[in-house]
Amino acid sequence: MNLAARVKTRRIAITIGDVAGIGPEIALRATEQLQNDSAAKMTLYGPKQILCRVSQELDIPLCVDIEDVGVIDSRQFTPGTPNAMTGRASYDAVELAIEHAMSGEIDAIVTGPIQKEAWHASGIPYPGHTELLAERTKTQDFCMMLTSPEITCCLVTIHLPLADVANALSASSIERTIRLAACTLSQKLGRDASITVCGLNPHAGENGQFSHHEEENLIQPAIQEARRQGLVVTGPLPPDTAFTPAQRKKTDAYICMYHDQGLIPLKALAFDDAVNVTLGLPIIRTSVDHGTALDLAWKGKANHQSMISAINFAIQCLDPNQA
Repeated sequence: MNLAARVKTRRIAITIGDVAGIGPEIALRATEQLQNDSAAKMTLYGPKQILCRVSQELDIPLCVDIEDVGVIDSRQFTPGTPNAMTGRASYDAVELAIEHAMSGEIDAIVTGPIQKEAWHASGIPYPGHTELLAERTKTQDFCMMLTSPEITCCLVTIHLPLADVANALSASSIERTIRLAACTLSQKLGRDASITVCGLNPHAGENGQFSHHEEENLIQPAIQEARRQGLVVTGPLPPDTAFTPAQRKKTDAYICMYHDQGLIPLKALAFDDAVNVTLGLPIIRTSVDHGTALDLAWKGKANHQSMISAINFAIQCLDPNQA
């Protein structure tokens, strides 16, 4: 019996991302592969003419519904070269998907890769999906989780210049990330999740020798508060040893202080199948964990496994007993 026969059909919105990149191709390939086995009714959100063009040029069957959103002038658009127009189209697709999710017209959102410079060029003030989703859903407590069978990382800060990270950290933001990660994973695992917290500085600060006491003043108090709540937390561990094979075996999720602290080990271990999940939202949102790969755009060479994983993870979030 296939998955579709065992669980209730769910409605999944898949935004195709920036059309100048690989988003249209991986969305089409993933939905083609999943059409017979998925428990979801999938709908692609993006410019219909672009999806039809990619389908024809790359000989990928168009076997899924399309929510035609985003205006693209083909005379001002070249695959591999994003611009303000492609940025606005990808943004409009996400906006509509959020609106439909909040109204109950769809059950989850899976997002394709956007080009952040294109959003900026079109005057969009958000640095990425996560911040837009949080504002549109009026969510205060949220964080980004990147997950795969090999490793899971949750980020305290997201899209910040490295020089701004220390000032952006607080004991409350670290504790919130620990709590969101632990609650989410405990529900999924059916047991208390084991959380490992990374230090910010080399050697986790070495008692102030290599830090401005961020570990002592911010990270350790957050860990103590999380333990007071009954959560299973280790740390802060030096970031250069936190991700060893032995520690990974004991860890359900890592709490990372900044973007690359978590993304480097995750992409080294699980580049093709990792999934980006926004925790704390009133709606389910998953995403591929890679960029637009402009050098591969419309060439039929893109790997769509992360999109497959993101769709399947969204279905598991909706029906955890069927995972």
